[in-house]
Amino acid sequence: MTARTLQGFMELLPQEQLVFNHMKSVIAHTYEKFGFAPLDTPVLELAEVLLSKSGGETEKQIYEFTRGDTNLAMRFDLTVPLAKYVALYNNDLTFPFKRYQIGKVYRGERPQKGRFREFYQCDIDIIDRDELNIVYDAEVLAVIYTIFSELKLPAFKIYINNRKLLSGYLEHLEIADKTVDVLRLVDKIKKIPEEAFLEELKKLGLPEEKNSQLLKFIKINGLNNEVIKQLENLNVEKENFVTGLGELKIVIETAQKLGMPEENIQIDLSITRGLDYYTGTVYETFFDEYPQFGSVCSGGRYDNLSSVFMDKKFPGVGISIGLTRLFDQLRANNLLPIKALTPNKALIITQGEEFISEAVKLAGNLRKSDIAVDVMYRQCKFKKKMEYANKIGVPYLIIIGEEEANSKKYALKDMSSGEQMSLTVDDLIEKLK
Repeated sequence: MTARTLQGFMELLPQEQLVFNHMKSVIAHTYEKFGFAPLDTPVLELAEVLLSKSGGETEKQIYEFTRGDTNLAMRFDLTVPLAKYVALYNNDLTFPFKRYQIGKVYRGERPQKGRFREFYQCDIDIIDRDELNIVYDAEVLAVIYTIFSELKLPAFKIYINNRKLLSGYLEHLEIADKTVDVLRLVDKIKKIPEEAFLEELKKLGLPEEKNSQLLKFIKINGLNNEVIKQLENLNVEKENFVTGLGELKIVIETAQKLGMPEENIQIDLSITRGLDYYTGTVYETFFDEYPQFGSVCSGGRYDNLSSVFMDKKFPGVGISIGLTRLFDQLRANNLLPIKALTPNKALIITQGEEFISEAVKLAGNLRKSDIAVDVMYRQCKFKKKMEYANKIGVPYLIIIGEEEANSKKYALKDMSSGEQMSLTVDDLIEKLK
Protein backbone atom coordinates (compact mmCIF):
# COMPACT_ATOMS: atom_id res chain seq x y z
CA MET A 1 0.00 0.00 0.00
CA THR A 2 1.27 3.48 -0.87
CA ALA A 3 1.12 6.04 1.94
CA ARG A 4 -0.77 9.06 0.69
CA THR A 5 -3.10 11.82 1.88
CA LEU A 6 -6.40 12.74 0.26
CA GLN A 7 -6.28 15.81 -1.99
CA GLY A 8 -7.64 18.94 -0.36
CA PHE A 9 -6.47 18.02 3.15
CA MET A 10 -3.55 19.84 4.77
CA GLU A 11 -0.81 18.05 6.71
CA LEU A 12 2.10 20.04 8.12
CA LEU A 13 5.63 19.33 9.29
CA PRO A 14 6.28 20.01 13.00
CA GLN A 15 7.96 23.39 12.39
CA GLU A 16 4.99 24.46 10.26
CA GLN A 17 2.43 23.15 12.74
CA LEU A 18 4.05 25.19 15.51
CA VAL A 19 3.53 28.39 13.51
CA PHE A 20 -0.03 27.37 12.57
CA ASN A 21 -0.82 26.66 16.25
CA HIS A 22 0.66 30.03 17.23
CA MET A 23 -1.61 31.80 14.75
CA LYS A 24 -4.64 29.89 16.03
CA SER A 25 -3.68 30.71 19.62
CA VAL A 26 -3.32 34.45 18.89
CA ILE A 27 -6.72 34.49 17.20
CA ALA A 28 -8.39 32.68 20.13
CA HIS A 29 -6.67 34.91 22.71
CA THR A 30 -7.74 38.07 20.88
CA TYR A 31 -11.32 36.86 20.60
CA GLU A 32 -11.40 36.25 24.35
CA LYS A 33 -9.76 39.62 25.02
CA PHE A 34 -12.76 41.24 23.34
CA GLY A 35 -15.15 39.27 25.51
CA PHE A 36 -16.12 36.42 23.18
CA ALA A 37 -16.88 33.08 24.86
CA PRO A 38 -15.75 29.82 23.23
CA LEU A 39 -18.24 27.49 21.57
CA ASP A 40 -17.72 24.06 20.03
CA THR A 41 -20.50 22.49 17.99
CA PRO A 42 -20.40 18.92 16.56
CA VAL A 43 -18.72 18.22 13.23
CA LEU A 44 -21.67 15.96 12.41
CA GLU A 45 -25.23 17.28 12.40
CA LEU A 46 -28.55 16.04 11.15
CA ALA A 47 -28.55 16.61 7.40
CA GLU A 48 -31.88 18.44 7.58
CA VAL A 49 -30.32 20.98 9.98
CA LEU A 50 -27.27 21.73 7.82
CA LEU A 51 -29.27 21.76 4.62
CA SER A 52 -31.85 24.16 6.08
CA LYS A 53 -29.90 27.25 5.01
CA SER A 54 -27.97 25.90 2.06
CA GLY A 55 -28.70 25.90 -1.62
CA GLY A 56 -27.09 25.89 -5.05
CA GLU A 57 -23.37 25.14 -5.06
CA THR A 58 -23.17 24.88 -1.27
CA GLU A 59 -25.62 21.99 -1.16
CA LYS A 60 -23.58 20.13 -3.79
CA GLN A 61 -20.45 20.46 -1.64
CA ILE A 62 -21.88 19.03 1.60
CA TYR A 63 -20.60 15.64 2.72
CA GLU A 64 -23.81 13.75 3.44
CA PHE A 65 -24.33 10.09 4.36
CA THR A 66 -26.77 7.75 6.08
CA ARG A 67 -26.12 5.78 9.27
CA GLY A 68 -28.94 3.39 10.01
CA ASP A 69 -32.10 5.36 9.34
CA THR A 70 -30.50 8.76 10.17
CA ASN A 71 -29.31 11.19 7.49
CA LEU A 72 -26.12 12.93 8.64
CA ALA A 73 -23.91 15.65 7.21
CA MET A 74 -20.55 17.23 8.05
CA ARG A 75 -20.66 20.95 8.81
CA PHE A 76 -19.63 23.11 5.83
CA ASP A 77 -19.35 26.31 7.90
CA LEU A 78 -19.79 27.42 11.51
CA THR A 79 -22.76 29.72 10.93
CA VAL A 80 -25.56 27.20 10.41
CA PRO A 81 -24.52 25.25 13.54
CA LEU A 82 -24.55 28.59 15.41
CA ALA A 83 -28.06 29.33 14.14
CA LYS A 84 -29.20 25.92 15.40
CA TYR A 85 -27.42 26.48 18.73
CA VAL A 86 -29.09 29.85 19.35
CA ALA A 87 -32.50 28.45 18.42
CA LEU A 88 -31.97 25.48 20.73
CA TYR A 89 -30.54 27.29 23.75
CA ASN A 90 -31.89 30.85 23.44
CA ASN A 91 -33.72 30.56 26.76
CA ASP A 92 -30.44 29.63 28.49
CA LEU A 93 -28.24 32.24 26.81
CA THR A 94 -27.62 35.80 27.98
CA PHE A 95 -27.93 38.41 25.24
CA PRO A 96 -26.08 40.05 23.67
CA PHE A 97 -24.38 36.69 23.12
CA LYS A 98 -20.74 36.97 22.01
CA ARG A 99 -19.25 33.69 20.85
CA TYR A 100 -16.19 32.51 19.00
CA GLN A 101 -15.55 29.16 17.41
CA ILE A 102 -12.40 27.80 15.85
CA GLY A 103 -12.91 24.47 14.16
CA LYS A 104 -12.62 22.39 11.02
CA VAL A 105 -15.31 22.48 8.37
CA TYR A 106 -15.75 20.22 5.33
CA ARG A 107 -16.63 20.96 1.72
CA GLY A 108 -16.56 18.71 -1.31
CA GLU A 109 -14.56 21.27 -3.29
CA ARG A 110 -12.61 20.38 -6.40
CA PRO A 111 -9.06 20.40 -4.95
CA GLN A 112 -6.95 23.23 -6.35
CA LYS A 113 -4.56 25.90 -5.12
CA GLY A 114 -6.13 27.70 -2.14
CA ARG A 115 -9.12 25.35 -2.04
CA PHE A 116 -9.38 22.74 0.70
CA ARG A 117 -11.91 20.03 1.53
CA GLU A 118 -11.04 20.27 5.22
CA PHE A 119 -10.04 23.61 6.70
CA TYR A 120 -10.12 25.68 9.87
CA GLN A 121 -12.52 28.60 10.20
CA CYS A 122 -12.13 31.11 13.01
CA ASP A 123 -15.46 32.86 13.57
CA ILE A 124 -16.90 35.45 15.91
CA ASP A 125 -20.50 36.58 16.13
CA ILE A 126 -22.38 39.00 18.37
CA ILE A 127 -26.10 38.22 18.55
CA ASP A 128 -28.94 39.98 20.34
CA ARG A 129 -32.71 39.74 20.60
CA ASP A 130 -34.73 42.03 18.31
CA GLU A 131 -32.02 44.73 17.90
CA LEU A 132 -28.23 44.84 17.97
CA ASN A 133 -26.37 48.10 18.63
CA ILE A 134 -24.44 49.33 15.57
CA VAL A 135 -21.36 49.97 17.75
CA TYR A 136 -20.69 46.22 17.69
CA ASP A 137 -19.97 46.51 13.96
CA ALA A 138 -17.04 48.77 14.83
CA GLU A 139 -15.84 46.41 17.55
CA VAL A 140 -15.58 43.65 14.95
CA LEU A 141 -13.28 45.93 12.92
CA ALA A 142 -11.07 46.39 15.98
CA VAL A 143 -10.88 42.61 16.44
CA ILE A 144 -9.66 42.11 12.87
CA TYR A 145 -7.10 44.90 13.24
CA THR A 146 -5.78 43.53 16.55
CA ILE A 147 -5.33 39.99 15.23
CA PHE A 148 -3.56 40.94 12.02
CA SER A 149 -1.32 43.39 13.86
CA GLU A 150 -0.48 40.89 16.61
CA LEU A 151 0.44 38.25 14.04
CA LYS A 152 2.72 40.79 12.30
CA LEU A 153 1.17 39.97 8.93
CA PRO A 154 1.85 42.07 5.80
CA ALA A 155 0.28 45.53 5.55
CA PHE A 156 -3.48 45.15 5.25
CA LYS A 157 -6.63 47.14 4.80
CA ILE A 158 -10.19 46.36 5.90
CA TYR A 159 -12.64 47.52 3.24
CA ILE A 160 -16.07 48.38 4.61
CA ASN A 161 -19.45 49.23 3.18
CA ASN A 162 -23.12 49.15 4.16
CA ARG A 163 -25.47 47.27 1.83
CA LYS A 164 -28.30 49.66 2.71
CA LEU A 165 -26.44 52.38 0.80
CA LEU A 166 -26.58 50.54 -2.50
CA SER A 167 -30.13 49.24 -2.02
CA GLY A 168 -31.21 52.80 -1.12
CA TYR A 169 -29.42 54.22 -4.16
CA LEU A 170 -31.14 51.66 -6.40
CA GLU A 171 -34.47 52.86 -4.97
CA HIS A 172 -33.34 56.40 -5.80
CA LEU A 173 -32.67 55.28 -9.40
CA GLU A 174 -36.08 53.56 -9.41
CA ILE A 175 -34.62 50.12 -10.12
CA ALA A 176 -35.12 48.61 -6.65
CA ASP A 177 -36.74 45.48 -8.17
CA LYS A 178 -33.26 44.47 -9.43
CA THR A 179 -31.54 44.91 -6.04
CA VAL A 180 -30.63 41.24 -5.45
CA ASP A 181 -29.21 40.77 -8.97
CA VAL A 182 -27.31 44.06 -8.86
CA LEU A 183 -25.78 43.32 -5.43
CA ARG A 184 -24.48 39.99 -6.68
CA LEU A 185 -23.07 41.61 -9.78
CA VAL A 186 -21.40 44.46 -7.88
CA ASP A 187 -19.71 41.83 -5.69
CA LYS A 188 -17.84 40.66 -8.82
CA ILE A 189 -16.92 44.09 -10.19
CA LYS A 190 -13.22 43.84 -9.22
CA LYS A 191 -12.92 40.58 -11.17
CA ILE A 192 -14.37 41.79 -14.47
CA PRO A 193 -13.70 44.81 -16.75
CA GLU A 194 -16.04 47.82 -16.46
CA GLU A 195 -17.36 47.17 -19.96
CA ALA A 196 -18.34 43.64 -18.97
CA PHE A 197 -20.00 44.96 -15.80
CA LEU A 198 -22.07 47.46 -17.78
CA GLU A 199 -22.96 44.76 -20.27
CA GLU A 200 -24.21 42.50 -17.47
CA LEU A 201 -26.32 45.36 -16.11
CA LYS A 202 -27.74 45.83 -19.59
CA LYS A 203 -28.72 42.14 -19.65
CA LEU A 204 -30.74 42.77 -16.51
CA GLY A 205 -32.82 45.18 -18.55
CA LEU A 206 -31.54 48.33 -16.86
CA PRO A 207 -31.42 51.65 -18.77
CA GLU A 208 -27.94 52.64 -19.95
CA GLU A 209 -28.12 56.05 -18.25
CA LYS A 210 -28.88 54.49 -14.89
CA ASN A 211 -26.16 51.91 -15.37
CA SER A 212 -23.63 54.72 -15.80
CA GLN A 213 -24.93 56.45 -12.67
CA LEU A 214 -24.65 53.20 -10.73
CA LEU A 215 -21.06 52.64 -11.89
CA LYS A 216 -20.15 56.22 -10.94
CA PHE A 217 -21.68 55.64 -7.49
CA ILE A 218 -19.70 52.44 -6.92
CA LYS A 219 -16.45 54.18 -7.95
CA ILE A 220 -16.74 56.98 -5.37
CA ASN A 221 -13.40 56.98 -3.53
CA GLY A 222 -11.01 58.99 -1.38
CA LEU A 223 -10.33 59.27 2.32
CA ASN A 224 -13.20 58.04 4.47
CA ASN A 225 -14.38 61.54 5.38
CA GLU A 226 -14.25 62.50 1.69
CA VAL A 227 -16.33 59.48 0.67
CA ILE A 228 -18.92 60.27 3.34
CA LYS A 229 -19.06 63.90 2.17
CA GLN A 230 -19.61 62.79 -1.45
CA LEU A 231 -22.40 60.45 -0.33
CA GLU A 232 -24.06 63.25 1.63
CA ASN A 233 -23.84 65.52 -1.41
CA LEU A 234 -25.88 63.04 -3.47
CA ASN A 235 -28.92 64.20 -1.46
CA VAL A 236 -30.53 60.77 -1.63
CA GLU A 237 -33.56 60.79 0.68
CA LYS A 238 -34.52 57.11 0.58
CA GLU A 239 -34.76 55.65 4.09
CA ASN A 240 -32.41 52.74 3.37
CA PHE A 241 -29.73 55.10 2.06
CA VAL A 242 -30.03 57.54 4.96
CA THR A 243 -29.94 54.72 7.53
CA GLY A 244 -26.98 53.03 5.85
CA LEU A 245 -24.98 56.27 5.69
CA GLY A 246 -25.73 57.01 9.35
CA GLU A 247 -24.60 53.52 10.37
CA LEU A 248 -21.44 53.77 8.28
CA LYS A 249 -20.51 57.07 9.96
CA ILE A 250 -20.98 55.58 13.44
CA VAL A 251 -18.88 52.52 12.59
CA ILE A 252 -15.98 54.59 11.18
CA GLU A 253 -16.03 57.06 14.08
CA THR A 254 -16.22 54.30 16.71
CA ALA A 255 -13.43 52.31 15.07
CA GLN A 256 -11.16 55.35 15.37
CA LYS A 257 -12.09 55.69 19.06
CA LEU A 258 -11.15 52.03 19.51
CA GLY A 259 -7.65 52.89 18.29
CA MET A 260 -7.81 51.81 14.65
CA PRO A 261 -5.47 53.79 12.35
CA GLU A 262 -7.26 55.32 9.36
CA GLU A 263 -4.84 53.65 6.93
CA ASN A 264 -6.20 50.23 7.93
CA ILE A 265 -9.86 50.94 7.18
CA GLN A 266 -11.30 52.12 3.89
CA ILE A 267 -14.85 52.70 2.71
CA ASP A 268 -15.36 50.84 -0.58
CA LEU A 269 -18.83 50.97 -2.13
CA SER A 270 -18.11 47.95 -4.34
CA ILE A 271 -17.89 45.65 -1.29
CA THR A 272 -21.28 43.97 -1.01
CA ARG A 273 -20.62 40.32 -0.05
CA GLY A 274 -22.65 38.40 -2.64
CA LEU A 275 -24.75 36.47 -0.14
CA ASP A 276 -28.32 37.67 0.45
CA TYR A 277 -27.60 36.82 4.09
CA TYR A 278 -26.02 40.23 4.80
CA THR A 279 -28.21 43.27 5.34
CA GLY A 280 -26.00 46.11 6.64
CA THR A 281 -22.29 46.54 7.35
CA VAL A 282 -20.01 44.28 5.29
CA TYR A 283 -16.24 43.74 5.53
CA GLU A 284 -13.47 42.39 3.29
CA THR A 285 -9.81 42.34 4.35
CA PHE A 286 -6.95 42.37 1.82
CA PHE A 287 -3.16 42.54 2.05
CA ASP A 288 -1.94 45.71 0.33
CA GLU A 289 0.92 44.02 -1.54
CA TYR A 290 -0.75 40.65 -2.12
CA PRO A 291 -4.18 41.32 -3.67
CA GLN A 292 -3.94 37.92 -5.38
CA PHE A 293 -4.61 36.31 -1.98
CA GLY A 294 -8.17 37.58 -2.18
CA SER A 295 -10.12 38.44 0.97
CA VAL A 296 -8.44 36.94 4.04
CA CYS A 297 -11.17 37.90 6.52
CA SER A 298 -14.75 38.79 5.73
CA GLY A 299 -18.20 39.09 7.25
CA GLY A 300 -20.94 41.52 8.08
CA ARG A 301 -24.29 42.34 9.65
CA TYR A 302 -27.38 40.15 9.26
CA ASP A 303 -30.96 40.66 10.40
CA ASN A 304 -32.02 37.26 11.61
CA LEU A 305 -29.70 34.37 12.41
CA SER A 306 -32.21 31.65 13.30
CA SER A 307 -35.16 32.44 11.03
CA VAL A 308 -35.20 28.88 9.66
CA PHE A 309 -35.65 27.39 13.12
CA MET A 310 -37.92 29.89 14.91
CA ASP A 311 -39.90 33.08 14.46
CA LYS A 312 -37.97 35.12 17.05
CA LYS A 313 -35.65 37.77 15.64
CA PHE A 314 -31.92 37.43 16.40
CA PRO A 315 -29.85 40.06 14.52
CA GLY A 316 -26.08 39.76 14.60
CA VAL A 317 -22.73 40.74 13.16
CA GLY A 318 -19.75 38.48 12.61
CA ILE A 319 -16.59 37.67 10.71
CA SER A 320 -14.70 34.58 9.63
CA ILE A 321 -10.98 33.97 9.06
CA GLY A 322 -10.19 30.97 6.86
CA LEU A 323 -7.04 30.05 8.75
CA THR A 324 -5.98 27.05 6.66
CA ARG A 325 -6.17 29.00 3.40
CA LEU A 326 -4.49 32.05 4.95
CA PHE A 327 -1.64 29.95 6.34
CA ASP A 328 -1.18 28.15 3.02
CA GLN A 329 -0.92 31.42 1.08
CA LEU A 330 1.49 33.01 3.57
CA ARG A 331 3.67 29.90 3.60
CA ALA A 332 3.74 29.68 -0.20
CA ASN A 333 5.02 33.28 -0.34
CA ASN A 334 7.64 32.81 2.42
CA LEU A 335 5.84 35.23 4.72
CA LEU A 336 5.92 33.06 7.85
CA PRO A 337 8.75 32.61 10.41
CA ILE A 338 8.94 28.80 10.02
CA LYS A 339 12.11 27.82 11.86
CA ALA A 340 12.15 25.65 14.99
CA LEU A 341 11.15 21.99 14.97
CA THR A 342 10.37 22.06 18.66
CA PRO A 343 8.30 24.04 21.16
CA ASN A 344 11.04 23.55 23.75
CA LYS A 345 12.94 26.49 25.20
CA ALA A 346 15.86 24.25 26.12
CA LEU A 347 17.27 20.79 25.53
CA ILE A 348 19.15 19.00 28.32
CA ILE A 349 22.03 16.75 27.26
CA THR A 350 24.37 14.74 29.48
CA GLN A 351 28.04 13.84 29.25
CA GLY A 352 27.48 10.24 30.26
CA GLU A 353 24.56 7.95 31.07
CA GLU A 354 25.22 8.27 34.80
CA PHE A 355 23.92 11.87 34.71
CA ILE A 356 20.50 11.00 33.24
CA SER A 357 18.92 10.97 36.70
CA GLU A 358 20.17 14.53 37.34
CA ALA A 359 18.82 15.62 33.95
CA VAL A 360 15.38 14.16 34.68
CA LYS A 361 15.24 15.92 38.03
CA LEU A 362 16.27 19.27 36.48
CA ALA A 363 13.70 18.88 33.70
CA GLY A 364 10.99 18.33 36.30
CA ASN A 365 11.95 21.50 38.19
CA LEU A 366 11.95 23.59 35.01
CA ARG A 367 8.59 22.24 33.85
CA LYS A 368 7.06 23.08 37.22
CA SER A 369 7.96 26.66 36.39
CA ASP A 370 6.14 26.34 33.05
CA ILE A 371 9.32 26.15 30.96
CA ALA A 372 9.13 23.80 27.96
CA VAL A 373 12.19 21.55 28.12
CA ASP A 374 13.25 18.15 26.83
CA VAL A 375 15.96 15.64 27.74
CA MET A 376 17.98 13.77 25.15
CA TYR A 377 18.23 10.23 26.52
CA ARG A 378 20.04 8.71 23.57
CA GLN A 379 23.71 8.23 24.41
CA CYS A 380 25.97 9.13 21.53
CA LYS A 381 28.95 11.35 20.84
CA PHE A 382 28.69 14.93 22.10
CA LYS A 383 29.02 16.19 18.51
CA LYS A 384 25.92 14.22 17.49
CA LYS A 385 23.97 15.73 20.37
CA MET A 386 24.97 19.22 19.27
CA GLU A 387 23.95 18.43 15.69
CA TYR A 388 20.54 17.30 16.94
CA ALA A 389 20.09 20.51 19.00
CA ASN A 390 20.97 22.64 15.98
CA LYS A 391 18.68 20.68 13.70
CA ILE A 392 15.57 21.10 15.86
CA GLY A 393 16.34 24.79 16.39
CA VAL A 394 16.15 24.79 20.20
CA PRO A 395 17.15 28.23 21.62
CA TYR A 396 19.19 26.92 24.59
CA LEU A 397 21.22 23.85 25.48
CA ILE A 398 21.73 22.72 29.10
CA ILE A 399 24.77 20.50 29.59
CA ILE A 400 25.21 18.22 32.60
CA GLY A 401 28.53 16.52 33.32
CA GLU A 402 30.32 15.53 36.49
CA GLU A 403 31.17 19.11 37.49
CA GLU A 404 27.55 20.28 37.00
CA ALA A 405 26.09 17.32 38.87
CA ASN A 406 28.36 17.94 41.87
CA SER A 407 28.04 21.73 42.00
CA LYS A 408 24.35 21.89 41.01
CA LYS A 409 25.31 24.69 38.62
CA TYR A 410 24.46 23.82 35.05
CA ALA A 411 26.09 24.91 31.80
CA LEU A 412 23.61 26.92 29.70
CA LYS A 413 24.57 27.52 26.08
CA ASP A 414 22.79 30.14 23.95
CA MET A 415 22.53 28.43 20.56
CA SER A 416 22.30 31.66 18.58
CA SER A 417 25.21 33.58 20.13
CA GLY A 418 27.31 30.64 21.35
CA GLU A 419 27.59 32.29 24.79
CA GLN A 420 27.82 29.84 27.69
CA MET A 421 27.29 30.41 31.42
CA SER A 422 27.04 28.41 34.63
CA LEU A 423 23.71 28.79 36.48
CA THR A 424 21.81 27.36 39.45
CA VAL A 425 18.28 26.01 38.99
CA ASP A 426 16.77 29.30 40.17
CA ASP A 427 18.99 31.27 37.81
CA LEU A 428 18.05 28.93 34.95
CA ILE A 429 14.37 29.49 35.64
CA GLU A 430 14.80 33.26 35.65
CA LYS A 431 16.83 33.15 32.44
CA LEU A 432 14.48 30.84 30.52
CA LYS A 433 11.17 32.36 31.67
